[in-house]
Amino acid sequence: MTTTPRALDTDEARARLYDLTVVDVRTPGEYASGHLPGALNIPLDRIRRALPEMRQAAGRGDVLVVCASGARSENARKLLAEQGIPTATLLGGTAAWAAAGHELRRPTACGTRARWSMERQVRLTAGTLVLVGLLLGLLVHPALQLLAAGIAGGLVLSALTDTCGMAVLLGKLPHNRPRPADLAATLAALRRG
Repeated sequence: MTTTPRALDTDEARARLYDLTVVDVRTPGEYASGHLPGALNIPLDRIRRALPEMRQAAGRGDVLVVCASGARSENARKLLAEQGIPTATLLGGTAAWAAAGHELRRPTACGTRARWSMERQVRLTAGTLVLVGLLLGLLVHPALQLLAAGIAGGLVLSALTDTCGMAVLLGKLPHNRPRPADLAATLAALRRG
């Protein structure tokens, strides 16, 4: 991607949308809640498996990696750049895309329901664990408040490193995982261009 910057804003991406290969690196549940038109879903933790297909796509044209806010897609961009695969990210992710009034696509299949974003899942899980730790500390033993302190420390570390171990763990839950056939179909579509 010699002519494309490392990041595109929503208007630049919209103007070039049908000339780009768009890869959404969020979980399948997040992807189902709304994605850019034509985006293919390859979760960040599966991106290494897709390196040959990503290289092939980048050889055909420019590739845009997308996530909810831009943080995971920037991690994907860096990982792909280390492998010699040039990509760009969408500044602000799908949140900025939707805020700009651009269309998000959602699957129309029966039984598909909107999923919570990974950020929302992390907030719910962290908040629940902190409350449980505090309650157990009051009702059972004060040492159990260390659970709340551990979660707080993890949140601080997450903010400082711009990574999220809890999101990685939550991404492994069944409702956030793609079926193997889905990833295989996505990789096949990426190979076809």
